[in-house]
Amino acid sequence: MLNETHDPSLRSWVKSAQAAGSDFPIQNLPFAVFCRAGTTEAWRGGVAIGDQIVDLAALRNADVINADVIKAEDPATELARTALQAAARDQLNDFMALGPAHWSALRHALSHLLRVGTTADEQARIRSLALVPQSQAEYRLPARIGDYTDFYTSVHHATNIGRLFRPDNPLLPNYKWVPIGYHGRASSIVISGTPFTRPQGQLMPPGAPQPMVGPSKRLDIELELGAFIGPGNALGRPINIDQAEDHVFGLCLLNDWSARDIQGWEYQPLGPFLAKNFATTISPWVVTLEALAPYRLPFTRPADDPQPLPYLDSAAQRANGLLNIELAVELQTPRMREAGIPPALIAQSNYRHAYWTLAQMVTHHTMGGCNLQPGDLLGSGTMSGPEPHQAGALIELTAGGKQPLKLPNGEQRTFLEDGDSVTLRGWCDRPGAVRVGFGRCEGLVLPAGTTAVQP
Repeated sequence: MLNETHDPSLRSWVKSAQAAGSDFPIQNLPFAVFCRAGTTEAWRGGVAIGDQIVDLAALRNADVINADVIKAEDPATELARTALQAAARDQLNDFMALGPAHWSALRHALSHLLRVGTTADEQARIRSLALVPQSQAEYRLPARIGDYTDFYTSVHHATNIGRLFRPDNPLLPNYKWVPIGYHGRASSIVISGTPFTRPQGQLMPPGAPQPMVGPSKRLDIELELGAFIGPGNALGRPINIDQAEDHVFGLCLLNDWSARDIQGWEYQPLGPFLAKNFATTISPWVVTLEALAPYRLPFTRPADDPQPLPYLDSAAQRANGLLNIELAVELQTPRMREAGIPPALIAQSNYRHAYWTLAQMVTHHTMGGCNLQPGDLLGSGTMSGPEPHQAGALIELTAGGKQPLKLPNGEQRTFLEDGDSVTLRGWCDRPGAVRVGFGRCEGLVLPAGTTAVQP
């Protein structure tokens, strides 16, 4: 799983790639779709390196990928060239559909182009033709998302939520047997930085004889990861557990905003509806599974828990089915923003706490014959850990609103108020490897009745 692109000694001639705390060293090379902000330029694929973006359309037009550059035989060169043609487009669906061999070939080619040792002439050519400062860019969704499925893979989140409503029996009996998920709304998925409007819906106040209609008063966050599907599967043909990750292009950050009061009234018997379909925010950068290979962890289950059924289990999953991804949530109120107070860290967690793995999500999703398609998005569900400060939602952090969070300027929050902004961050780091990150996933709450305009 590891190869030369993971070598921690690699350095890029783009100096900012070596900056302390950078999310985007040469060992990462995540993909996005961008253009220069405030221009009429075409949208196109890009790759992050330090504080710059490699313009893949410019690379394609300059025809810089060849066997001399990537030090590979013709088959690898041709795979990289084909992948570049697809990745340079205004959506990454065609690139995602090509599969792991093409993704890896392009990533290897870019690593060679951007590493120290590239000739001075080649560096100057790439710098002048194909580097765009991230500070000058705006982003759109990286792919056309045909379908969105949100899972429920943190047993700690499921237990915390269940305990609020069923103190004596917080986990439903199916949770430890089946990866629970529901089909969400793809049309309201937005890119980081897009404000969204506080949702309205039916609310049932405690003790009231009938519901009322109004804005949600219990607007919440959900700290998640999103997985973009690469090659799909034919209708009626399930994906085997050991091939499942070949169908996953990469991961992004995901905030599945939730209206808890609307949700509490509507979710039985068919699950979330208006409480979840008003906005889901994702980060622009998609980190490939290849870039995350150094951060693999074994998948284990407590001995007294049910072990996964055979179709959800394998030696490979047991050996390295989990990922060690640190996650954080920051909150900034309007008063903090006006006073120049930076966002406050309110929660930290890690994807290693997932009860179900990425491959198990994909395999279970398709076992009944469901056909996934390139660009489909899977949400991990809220990634809460076992400790109180590792809760990935306000409903957990505040014990259902009974224990307000205290912020640095003296303000308190139980749920989100108008003007609040929330930022998710994610990164991987361990001894012997280079830190790689996901960038930012940020959203701002607008008052009910206002209109959010997507960038």
